[in-house]
Amino acid sequence: MGDPRKIRKTYRRPAHPWQRIRIETEKAIEKQYGLKNKREIWKVVSELGRISAQAKRLIREKNKGNKQTEIEEKQLLSRLMKYNLINEGDGLDIVLSLKPEDLLDRRLQTFVLKSDLALTAKQARQFIVHGHVLVNGQKVTVPSYMIGKTDAISFNPLSTISDQNHPERSKEKKKSKGDNKNTKSENAGEMTEEELAKIEKEIVAEVDVK
Repeated sequence: MGDPRKIRKTYRRPAHPWQRIRIETEKAIEKQYGLKNKREIWKVVSELGRISAQAKRLIREKNKGNKQTEIEEKQLLSRLMKYNLINEGDGLDIVLSLKPEDLLDRRLQTFVLKSDLALTAKQARQFIVHGHVLVNGQKVTVPSYMIGKTDAISFNPLSTISDQNHPERSKEKKKSKGDNKNTKSENAGEMTEEELAKIEKEIVAEVDVK
């Protein structure tokens, strides 16, 4: 029997703990994506750092004429294209321009919110953790799961959330109805050009009579 696997951290903490600009930026990102804590941001930043380091190494080795880099470059680019982080035909220079937000946009939690399966990012996280969401027909309970180009997201048919009459789904209907009412009220306050022209004619006619 071998030695037990040593669990290592998959992220690095910021070098300086008290940087005002970084703290404010992390707070905004945490709120926007409904993250549990800043550790999730550090994991994304660390993963992006590993990708950038690999791209820089491949660029250096490629300039030296190393043929092995062509294979590794194809593997890296195909992996990033799988998650729609880069487009077909992009090179390693595009990889270096990726931002943490690009990876956060590919999270399952973000996709559930953008697909209108949840009202807020926090609710999207709750649905995923409680097993209400399927990816390609398989239950996924990890909010940070990366979504590929061809992945399909849906509610678990065995879940109560899949019922259109569920209280949380009815909130979604009320929200959409409220948006429609606001749109109608805004349109009701607007007048067409024909109505304005008609009113102008009536005003001119009254002035002429006087």
